[in-house]
Amino acid sequence: MSPSPRVRALLDGLTWAEKLGQLQIVFRPRAEDAAQLVRDGVGSVFWPRSAAATNALQRVAVEETRLGIPLLVGLDVIHGQRTIAPVPLAQGASFDRRMVQRLARLAAAEARSGGANWTFSPMLDVSRDPRWGRAVEGFGEDVHLTAELGRAMVRGYQGDSLAASDAIAATAKHYVAYGQPEGGRDYDAADVSEHRLRNVHLEPFRAVVEEGAASVMASFNTVAGRPMHANRRLLSGVLKEEWGFAGVVVGDADGVRNLIPHGVAEDLAHAVRLAYAAGLDVEMGGAPADLDPSELAPGRLDPARVDDAAARVLALKEALGLFDDPYVSEADERTEPTAEARRMVREAAARSCVLLKNDGTLPLREPRRVLLTGPYAESTDHLGAWTQSFAAPARSIADELRERRPDADVRVVPGVGFLDDDANGIAEAAAAARDVDVVLVLVGEPSSLSGEAASRSDLRLPGLQADLIRAIAATGTPFAVVLENGRPLVVADWIDEAPSVLEAWHGGTEASAGIVDVLLGEADPAGRLPMSFPRSVGQVPVYYAHERTGRPATTGGTLTDTAVDVGLHGPDNVQERYTSKYLDLELGPQFAFGHGSGYASFVHGEPLVSAAEVGAGETIVLSLDVTNTSARAGDEVVQVYLEDLVASIAPPVRRLVAFERRTLVPGETGTFEFSIGPEQLGFRLADGRSTVEPGAFVLHVGGALDRTQPVTLTVTE
Repeated sequence: MSPSPRVRALLDGLTWAEKLGQLQIVFRPRAEDAAQLVRDGVGSVFWPRSAAATNALQRVAVEETRLGIPLLVGLDVIHGQRTIAPVPLAQGASFDRRMVQRLARLAAAEARSGGANWTFSPMLDVSRDPRWGRAVEGFGEDVHLTAELGRAMVRGYQGDSLAASDAIAATAKHYVAYGQPEGGRDYDAADVSEHRLRNVHLEPFRAVVEEGAASVMASFNTVAGRPMHANRRLLSGVLKEEWGFAGVVVGDADGVRNLIPHGVAEDLAHAVRLAYAAGLDVEMGGAPADLDPSELAPGRLDPARVDDAAARVLALKEALGLFDDPYVSEADERTEPTAEARRMVREAAARSCVLLKNDGTLPLREPRRVLLTGPYAESTDHLGAWTQSFAAPARSIADELRERRPDADVRVVPGVGFLDDDANGIAEAAAAARDVDVVLVLVGEPSSLSGEAASRSDLRLPGLQADLIRAIAATGTPFAVVLENGRPLVVADWIDEAPSVLEAWHGGTEASAGIVDVLLGEADPAGRLPMSFPRSVGQVPVYYAHERTGRPATTGGTLTDTAVDVGLHGPDNVQERYTSKYLDLELGPQFAFGHGSGYASFVHGEPLVSAAEVGAGETIVLSLDVTNTSARAGDEVVQVYLEDLVASIAPPVRRLVAFERRTLVPGETGTFEFSIGPEQLGFRLADGRSTVEPGAFVLHVGGALDRTQPVTLTVTE
């Protein structure tokens, strides 16, 4: 990386202490303490909650420090600033790149108007364990979907120029393999093979580095025993040297201090030296400021490494236009959602909904008497994890439905709370259900049960919510279940009794409006699951793109008294007996990745390829005609999965390589086209190189994993 003349001049003029100051971001101190930290040389701060306060700190940096270097101002803008969009996992369910980009642009504009110029988002951890609470912050279990939506989010945050008044620097996190902690416990170790590291966990980060992400955040976990905050091979060797990343590597909160309990650093000074030597550029938490300067003197820290880190920080400040104008217009700060912002996130809330099953109860057809029951009937807890106290609040579904259908008799009997064990309200809810036309059972997790440090060992609905569903089912009144949650849940204990189930996630500021749009049929719930729903927590991790086993099962478990007595050792059963399955569980998840369908119906034509044979470095076009055969407009999500029949490594049974969501009006036929080339056909070797092996492949094309048509493709040398 060659610094610009301005950065080079600043770097040459900085003292050693001033350089180290640029390599720190401190948490949210009191205003007077923050000002003093800036005077002392700290180069980055967390957002002080208003444009005026931010300008005041920038003024201290520019006017009261020797070289007048402005500040990076960071904030966790995860799925919105003032106007809250659906949680990232819900955005993953949309399968909609354009929507994700527009939501990120909205968040960036609101944040930058208040002076924040650096967000710690998007999260690109491929999450295959729903016990892990931070699954809510990412785009799910699939590598390609995560990479594509990560690219879209980076484009939205950063725009065409970081210096624009509606752009902020994006941070790809958590680098790397943080989404595969042992036991689903947050912060725990990730022990992954080099093959899986390259082909699963690193790929989304490589994609957004290619997209131009301004920064990358190190993760809390170890990889192969080495904490990421001290992992030189991955922070410097892969990220900076192999990929050519020229941006800033920032630590996570106290991640450097955590090297001490990790057992790789003897004290704080040792931890700081390890982190900077590994390739960290900015420490988050103020650890260097707590040390005697002699502990970080030249010789104890490599001057060339410190210069490189400081140059990266200064280059980001230059790209953000801070040297030209570090201030924002206080009069133009966006402190409330605009009507357009509300419309945008309302549409997103609806587009993120997934129709898990439907017997025709949904959409509601002009019901006269409607019962709302469950803890989400009157709750306003729709914002989801990682929202700030200054975010615009949501309203309840009951209030929204009453406003939209003033002619309907909308009744509310909560029945149960989220977490309590009081069953007294269930009978009242069941009695009320017998006196209405339709019941909406609004259940799920409160926002506090997902997010950081929110791992769960039990993935069923908390409290007595499942009992409420079964009680409503027993009344015989038509009903639909609406789920709001931040992770896949185990629903096996009630799913067969529910005729219609809508997964709505935590949908943000306008969640209630988006959900009611779907319930009334004014929007199409055509999202697809970004993570598989397990049948049991004992099945976790369960995901569709698992590697092939030498003994694949074709049927599920048959644990019965007869099976135990016979031992399933007879000649007709021996081959299936010794296969990869659980004795007490059906094969596969309850609902697989990509599952879902909207209210409209579609017919797919025969998928065609432009050539049946393709060279290893060539590209063909796959096309598919899709016709809307229903009487309403709707969205189809065409997914393309690759099956590599024979490879030098055991390939996944399927992996997503392309997708597109498109709206078709009644009777319309649309042609979906996908380029299939080296990026789709290849995989990564242990040294990071991509390879495409000759042989036979099958492209599976359709609206879900269980609704695909095969196309055979031969790759030649």
